[in-house]
Amino acid sequence: MTTDLTAIAGLLSRFTGPDLTQTLGRIEATVRGVTGSECEDFLLNAGAGRDVLSAAAEMKRLAGQINVTIHALGILLCLPHILAPGERVEYVSLGAGNTGRQFDLETNLRVAEFKFIRWRGGPESIRQNSIFKDFLLLAEYPTAKRKNLYLLGTSHALRFLRGGRALSSVLSRNDKLLKMFIKRFGDDFQTVRDYYSVHADSVQIEDVSPWLSELEEDLIGETASE
Repeated sequence: MTTDLTAIAGLLSRFTGPDLTQTLGRIEATVRGVTGSECEDFLLNAGAGRDVLSAAAEMKRLAGQINVTIHALGILLCLPHILAPGERVEYVSLGAGNTGRQFDLETNLRVAEFKFIRWRGGPESIRQNSIFKDFLLLAEYPTAKRKNLYLLGTSHALRFLRGGRALSSVLSRNDKLLKMFIKRFGDDFQTVRDYYSVHADSVQIEDVSPWLSELEEDLIGETASE
């Protein structure tokens, strides 16, 4: 399959038309009564070829790379705003996940995680789980360095951290983290608020929006490092 974006976009556009919902509705209506022997002509007329499927698959693959690229560029472009005089980068983890490193960034003065996701404030349990994981791992990391969690907007995240969602729910999809939490705290904390109220001063949560105006719109879904 070609990686020529113009060719990929052209193939997809010929199938989707200007409005995919209307296109699919038209196909749903016209496919009624089609027989096996008529399928080939029907698919040809609908523009539903294997080349289009291949183009869609390639676009999905490229979209995954875009998420990783945005995460990497976001971290790098934050560095001039983050680094204090005399502060030196010890490592950054720019790829998918932390690639064997503890955090997205460590300097001689701080450790940090980044999330370039703009929350809409609805039921965003997956994002909440990811934010709590980052906050927890930073808060519990044994270091005298500063700990920072950098977000694209902080209001929804702080509302979640100060809220009453059950920790059993937040940690339910991460067995390793759940076991660590239970081993360390037992049943001392029942809700996110319980834990955050004790550890809020351990991690500084900061909004990167003023530094990354290009991400003011919700350009990406779940980021690579989640």
